[in-house]
Amino acid sequence: MRSAAAAWTRRARPGRRRRSRRPVALLAALAAVCALAAGAPASAAAHPAVRPAERHAPALAAAAEGRERLVFRFRDPRIRESSGLAASPTHKGIVYTINDSGDGPHVYAVGMDGRTRATFTIAGATARDWEAIAASVDPATGRGVLWIGDIGDNLGTWPDISVYRVAEPRSLRDATLRATRYRLRYPDRPRDAEGLMVHPRTGRLYIVSKEFSGSVYAAPARLRTDRVNVLRRVGPAPMMATDAAYAPDGSSFVIRTYFSASLYRAPGRLITRLTMPPLDQAESITYTRDGKALLTGSEGAHSPVYRVPLPASARPKATASPTPSALRRTARPTASARQGGGGGAPRWALLLWGGLAAGAAGLLGLIVYRLRH
Repeated sequence: MRSAAAAWTRRARPGRRRRSRRPVALLAALAAVCALAAGAPASAAAHPAVRPAERHAPALAAAAEGRERLVFRFRDPRIRESSGLAASPTHKGIVYTINDSGDGPHVYAVGMDGRTRATFTIAGATARDWEAIAASVDPATGRGVLWIGDIGDNLGTWPDISVYRVAEPRSLRDATLRATRYRLRYPDRPRDAEGLMVHPRTGRLYIVSKEFSGSVYAAPARLRTDRVNVLRRVGPAPMMATDAAYAPDGSSFVIRTYFSASLYRAPGRLITRLTMPPLDQAESITYTRDGKALLTGSEGAHSPVYRVPLPASARPKATASPTPSALRRTARPTASARQGGGGGAPRWALLLWGGLAAGAAGLLGLIVYRLRH
């Protein structure tokens, strides 16, 4: 199995040719050090809003609620680089996925047996670097909505990114769908991102950047098509986030990385971290329709999708219904987010973490250089 760092190196190189595997062990060790370093500012101890019971939640919380299990493998040979998952809000037992690159603007509706039930072509869309897909319900019509994120930017050079909004078809058969395109940009500079999620109650769109020091960005409450929408940082994110999703009831959200998954009540309010099943290149995550478990997948031909049970503390409550004030708090940036800090971490911790991350980045760059030459 390729390590996460090796996968990252593969993505950074357009040729994607395999080289000697001897440096992989070194890359894996470096990635582990980076994960520990980057985890410090985003840890529960760095967030005063986290309750004591949440602060000490075990990393293996899911194990107490049951073990993960393999649900299916993608059978469609066209699905070679599944880079996002979204459970259909209206079609039971259906998840949507997209390819990372090398494919056209296609969305695949897949059943729990791994078979593709329908392929949707998005008219007028450009699949520059599709990295994420999310699903929500339009409160006005009750119809499902698919959100497709053309948000990958490995080199950090795009002036803006695009998200496509598509009405979910009522029937599962091959079709060409019309989409509404929204252009977005970050408040400071271009960034690479692979996480996209939509709050099921407010409909607000969020982007999660994929960096050593990642962030959660909120889109404007009302998206415009006649101009570029400016994102706003509302909280920190784990290092190298590869996907994100909101729970069906809006009570929590999850951010996936190459190494694990983190559950949050709101931006900056960590519930716990969950171990994930071993995957070749962990790229996708979503909640099941009942919100009691997560589905997570990987890139690669015939790649697997696992079901990971959630701990009881993170499952939706039968009477849970976010109040308007709670929804406003979710969309409002924390004080640390407004200041650009790491969620309230002490200055010495930020300096130490920054030094470790910078050193690791330099060493990683040297290794990548040696691999290329």
